[in-house]
Order: sequence, then structure tokens, then C-alpha cells
Amino acid sequence: MIPIAMPLLADEEADAARAAVLSGWISQGSEVAAFEQEFAALVDAPFACAVSSCTTALQVALAALGIGPGDEVITASHSFIATANSIKYQGATPVFVDIDPDTYNIDPDRVLEAITPRTRAIIAVHQMGMPCNLAALVALADRHGVALIEDAACAAGSRIQVNGTWERIGKPHGRVACFSFHPRKVITTGEGGMITTADPELDRKFRLLRQHGMSVPDTVRHGSPRVIFEDYLVVGYNYRMTDIQAAVGRKQLERLPELVARRRAVAARYAELLGNLEGLRLPAEPEWARSNWQSYCVCLPDRVDQRSVMQNLLDIEIATRRGIMCSHREPPYVKMRHRHELRHSELAQDHSILLPIYAQMSQENVAFVANAVRNEINR
Repeated sequence: MIPIAMPLLADEEADAARAAVLSGWISQGSEVAAFEQEFAALVDAPFACAVSSCTTALQVALAALGIGPGDEVITASHSFIATANSIKYQGATPVFVDIDPDTYNIDPDRVLEAITPRTRAIIAVHQMGMPCNLAALVALADRHGVALIEDAACAAGSRIQVNGTWERIGKPHGRVACFSFHPRKVITTGEGGMITTADPELDRKFRLLRQHGMSVPDTVRHGSPRVIFEDYLVVGYNYRMTDIQAAVGRKQLERLPELVARRRAVAARYAELLGNLEGLRLPAEPEWARSNWQSYCVCLPDRVDQRSVMQNLLDIEIATRRGIMCSHREPPYVKMRHRHELRHSELAQDHSILLPIYAQMSQENVAFVANAVRNEINR
């Protein structure tokens, strides 16, 4: 079987996890602190706060910004449902807008149309690792006085060109960027997330909220020669990362440049092998963006049935996934009043498939997948 994705984990990660287990401190501690510092340095962010997932990262970001009932948050329906759910957790209302069909990312023009006096934030998803048009979105958010949150769940290692300089996604362009370390992502800690920001007050709130609103972290209390009684200043959450996860994450960070380079090579080979297929639309990388190619999404010709193609590929042991889901079609959101057309989002879900892509994918497997897709299109 050629899987849709495969994390690259080896002895280095196993040894790091073992060392954390044997250290006597396995909850949020020194490994988490080191992982935060190393991640912040990698993306050139002043602050990075580790949490239990990207979903919790998004919720904490919204909570720290004071977003709640009565507020609207503009985002893409074309995203994993966690993006919309994080808004609902805060009692706010997600306002779904359409995507650019070439990049599968939120369309800034559609965002502009959706802004109302109740809009408090925009969550822009770097879908499948492809950077959004941040220049347009940052200008839009600043002009209308709303917060821009980057859902960078898939985008560790992706880059964007800003004033002629290549910068990693995660360097604060909006107010906050949120990452995932799920096994489907380019680097993994099993589960886990990270929040980056340039705002020290937001970072302070993130750290308070992730640990029950505790005024003094347990690491400080355990290391103090004097008895400390903590207070619980706000209603917080248990959204901590463990030192075992962070130890693995630190080794994964070391691999990140190599992992991205390998994925970019696989994506380039797919483009060579599939670029001349009539009716098949390949993902477009803008000249100002460099994707980490967390996923490789192709849009099938209208005449080709998505499910049949996926089943035929599975029958010859090639795993695929349908195009990214649309949250507005799912039961928790289907009854919402949708003010904006979502045509391109729905077409992407219904006519696109994700092809296998991972760092250790062989050239033979890439060619096998591409040839199978070619056969399906020409059937």
C-alpha cells in the first residue's frame, strides 16, 4: 500500500522520548520550554507557546483576543472542521467565504465583502501548506481594525516573500499563527500545537489559558525553595503539551528543512508527470509563495467521478483522500444562514483528490501513482 502520508520518525525521536520518560518529569517542563524557543527561533517569532493541538491553539487565540458571543469571525468553509469549531467553542459565529480555486485558499475579495460591524477577526487557513495571500489579508485586517489569525496547521516549513525577503510562515504577519503537529503534518509530535505572536501580552494570556488560568506554573512551584500558593485568575483549560511530545518535536524540527525539500521534489515530479493531462488541474504555487506540500491536491475533470477514481486507486493499493471538506455542509453548520456563495469551495470538495506525498516516497512510487491517475483520466 502507498499511504496518503507517512511521518518520518527514527531512532533520534525514540531516544529523545526515552530520555524524557526517564528524566522523572514528563508533563509540561523543560523540553516544552526548549521546543518553544527553538520553534520561535526557526520562524523568527518573538514568542511561541506550545499547546495540545492546533484546534486548542485556535480557541486559545480567539479567547485571548476577547472574541465571544455576538462576534463574527470570517473564515473558509473549505478547511478541516476544527477551524469552524474553534469559533463555535467561543460562542462566536463563523462567517464562511469562498476560496481562490487555484490555491484553495481564502479569497481576500470575498473576505472584504463579508466584513460587517460585528466582525472581530479573520481566520485565514494556509490550506495544505500553501501560503495565503497574506499581504492582501494583513492590509484588509488593518484597514478594518480586525484581528488576523493564521491557521497554519499544515504550514510548518512553508515560506512567503515579503518585500523581497523569504520568511517562514509563523513569523507574525497577523496577530497570531497556529500550528499542528498531527501525524499527517510535515513534522509531528503525535498530537500537539504551537501558537506564535509578536505581542507579549497575548503570549502571557496564552500561557495562562493553557494551564487552567494558574498564576504560577507548576514548574516554578516545584523548583522553588519556598512554599508558593497559586491562584486561578481566569477560567482556563488543560491544553498543555507533554515533555515527551516536545522532545520528539525538537528532533523533528531538526529534520524540517530536509523534509520540506523532499516533499517539494515529489511535488515537482508530480507536476512533470501530470502536467499535460487534459482537464486535470494541478495546484498552483504563486511566485511569492513556497509550499511545504503538506498535501498534493489535483482537481479532476468534470466528466470523471471522484469516488470511482479513489476506489480504483485503492484497489491497486494507492491511498487517496477527497478534496478538503466544507464545514458548511456538516450537520453542526448546515442549518446556518449562509450569506455568501461557496461555489468554488464545494467544487473543490466534490472534484478534487489528495495524492500520496511524504518525504520518504520513492521515485518509483511517484511514477506509479501518476501513471494510475493518468489511466483514470484517460479511461
